[in-house]
Amino acid sequence: MFEHSYEEQLRLKEEEINQDFDDLFSGDKDVFPSLEENFRIRAEFKIGSLSQNYLMMDFDKNFLDIDVCHIVDKKILALMPLLNLEIKNNDILKNKLFRLEFLTSRDEILLTLIYHRKLDKEWEDEMKSLSEKLNIYIIGRSRKQKVILSRDYINESLFINGNEYKYFLQENTFIQPNRHINEKIISWLVDNAPNKDDLLELYCGHGNLTIPLAKNFNRVLATEISKGSIANAKKNLELNNIKNVSFVKMSSEEFTQAMNKQREFFRLKDVSLDEYNFSTILIDPPRAGVDEKTIKLISKFENIMYISCSPKSLKRDLLSLSKTHSIKKMAIFDQFPYTKHIEMGAILKIKPD
Repeated sequence: MFEHSYEEQLRLKEEEINQDFDDLFSGDKDVFPSLEENFRIRAEFKIGSLSQNYLMMDFDKNFLDIDVCHIVDKKILALMPLLNLEIKNNDILKNKLFRLEFLTSRDEILLTLIYHRKLDKEWEDEMKSLSEKLNIYIIGRSRKQKVILSRDYINESLFINGNEYKYFLQENTFIQPNRHINEKIISWLVDNAPNKDDLLELYCGHGNLTIPLAKNFNRVLATEISKGSIANAKKNLELNNIKNVSFVKMSSEEFTQAMNKQREFFRLKDVSLDEYNFSTILIDPPRAGVDEKTIKLISKFENIMYISCSPKSLKRDLLSLSKTHSIKKMAIFDQFPYTKHIEMGAILKIKPD
């Protein structure tokens, strides 16, 4: 049992954020609460080697048997007991199974089973039967082995300000865990983004933020270091028939070198950076935040949109950017209810000379 209600937990998070950021931004922050139940569209569970029960790690990093998990999407919640029964009653399925990973969209479920053994034809036959019985997509993994029974992706839709955007979500790539809050983050950015010039986006992933924001700008150039994410981003571009976005596989450090004309990259052979009229930059970096050289690049833009999953690194970066920019808006997104983690957003505008 939790010590506080969800509303109280969110209020305590909000108080802590306001206290930490009061020296940078004293205005009211937009606050976006999560759904209290069924908010996680992806979830991982360890499987007990003897019991075949679902195991979840508690706050003290101890594994606990669970019978039900109310934070996961309703489709996952409904599937869990049915799947558990199938595994317990099938020696082939449960043999050296140690982890399950669920990924769900509005209409589909992808299940990955991870084993400490080589997966053979007998396992495939059993899994094909299970896939048909439960109406789900299944992948098997073991050391240096990936078995795809039908496909390794699902189709998702996000609704932003009344518009539907379609996404190709592939197994084993980064995907936002809370669909409700993800839509709130994107809507907040769309509502606060300037409608002019060109946009540069760093850390774009599979185009989660890029695609709905594209309509606000003449052109968009988006970069990401992951080859798989860039491939998925290009597929998502086609799904939504968007023509004004270009994706490039580059790290933020590499792109900073390219923008500063310190180094030429073959990956930019079809991109003329000088032809872009960038006035806005969007960043959604990993928990560590942004490196110093990239911060210097960011500080040259008229408008900065910053999404962060770490208030600590966000504050560090905003302290640097506040020398050149004013913080116009901030937001709190409760992406991770019942944990200490919080997602934040900041909109900055360059100061007059």
